Amino acid sequence: MRATIIIPAHNAARTIKYCLNALQVQNYPRDAYEIIVVNDGSTDATARIAEGYPITLLTLPMRRGAGAARNLGASAARGDILLFTDADCAPTQTWIREMLAPFDDPRVVGVKGVYRTRQREPLARWVQAEYEEKYVRMLRATAIDFVDTYSAAYRRNVFLANQGFDESFPNASVEDQEFSFRLAKQGHRLIFAPLAVVFHHHPTTLAAYARRKFRIGYWKVRVHRRHPGKIWCDSHTPQTLKMQVGLLPVLVASLVAAPFVPGAAMLAGGIALVLALAMLPLLQFVLWRDSAIAVLAPGLIVVRAAALGTGLIAGVFGEIARSATLKRALDLIGALLLLIACAPIMAGIVLAIKLDSPGAVIFTQTRIGKDGQPFTLWKFRSMVDGAENLLDTVIGASVVPPPTFKIPNDPRVTRVGKILRRFSLDELPQLGNVLRGEMSLVGPRPEESRVVAQYAEWHRRRLAVKPGITGPMQTQGRGALSLDERVRLELDYIENYSLWRDFCLLFQTIPAVVRGTGAY
Repeated sequence: MRATIIIPAHNAARTIKYCLNALQVQNYPRDAYEIIVVNDGSTDATARIAEGYPITLLTLPMRRGAGAARNLGASAARGDILLFTDADCAPTQTWIREMLAPFDDPRVVGVKGVYRTRQREPLARWVQAEYEEKYVRMLRATAIDFVDTYSAAYRRNVFLANQGFDESFPNASVEDQEFSFRLAKQGHRLIFAPLAVVFHHHPTTLAAYARRKFRIGYWKVRVHRRHPGKIWCDSHTPQTLKMQVGLLPVLVASLVAAPFVPGAAMLAGGIALVLALAMLPLLQFVLWRDSAIAVLAPGLIVVRAAALGTGLIAGVFGEIARSATLKRALDLIGALLLLIACAPIMAGIVLAIKLDSPGAVIFTQTRIGKDGQPFTLWKFRSMVDGAENLLDTVIGASVVPPPTFKIPNDPRVTRVGKILRRFSLDELPQLGNVLRGEMSLVGPRPEESRVVAQYAEWHRRRLAVKPGITGPMQTQGRGALSLDERVRLELDYIENYSLWRDFCLLFQTIPAVVRGTGAY
């Protein structure tokens, strides 16, 4: 059974060296496993350090997060079993053997190992105690549904058949949990391996700890949208933790209301009692596991519940702000209002085009939209009639590298067309494309089919959403950007989408149009 160890790395030169040194195992033959390090947009010496070891080094064209890095490593792997760990983890010498042992059972498709730490800081010891309480819970289960990638293993064929980790989650998020929930839902058998140990550096400050819990809570909302049954129960999360997260805001609200609402103080007392009972199992475990930090435990439990709960609330609003339904509703309202407001301007443009040069007022062209589907894009004609047939005569003057082209002072552009392009007024008919559902007000610009045909694989990810009239390309350089430059901007927009960002880009479009950078 050959294994492939996959390590995503972002600015992790020191930890890559530490991790790979730890993988020089004595109890598992070196020729029976390979190591793949995926360089995820590092700007330090990660690549140089990794090249000094007998490993395969892969590089993502831009930073896309740990999920994308692991998926790339899996696609290049030659092993039957994929072993995952992180660049800030140090596997023990028996880690590979312990992770592979459960796969002797052909029913097993996934394995979860454990964290340990050598740190002595109080907060790090608290974090370790938290994990170990959950490990005790998992030891009671004959099968689990929750696997973290700091110490994880999957059969490669099952991993690839299920398309790996969801790359829409950002770096160091909960995409690993979502993947294991997905497999468990299909009836696949996942196993806990308590002797498969990696050492880790836990947070040592309260701020770092709270940020991490907030982030987990925030992205858990997306996981729970896809797997609502896991809101109530999974093999990793104690039910008492869910009680703490739910009770704490009710307690706070009751205490705030106590001076004004009769009975609120009594309610607060009752909730405080139930909350204390929900905290008791972990307090007892910490007292037994590491009595020196037991005095800190009640306060840290409250911090944990507050951070997770705040993250969950923010995550709900975040999912609403990323809602495709809400975006579509705002597109319809915005397009209708803009069409009404711009109707006099558009009438004037129609007249100017007719007086300036012969040909149709509206120029149509096939563009590629969401999911690679072609559609007919509408623009005010800004070039002479039949300009597309003259492309070969001017393409050599392009100021950006192929497959795209942008030509300053293009001789095919009419007098009125120069004004329309300078202020992006030629794009106004695309409000009709928005109403038809082919475009959005904000998104990546729609691409010509001949350019899409020359995309690299990573370019194609920009086709995951509807194209827009404006977007990051229009506000950060327009036609002066190369294909790679603008695709990087557009992928960042897709991966970090929110309605707030749409509003910001809409308002940023106005000064960008006034500046006129790349407007040709």
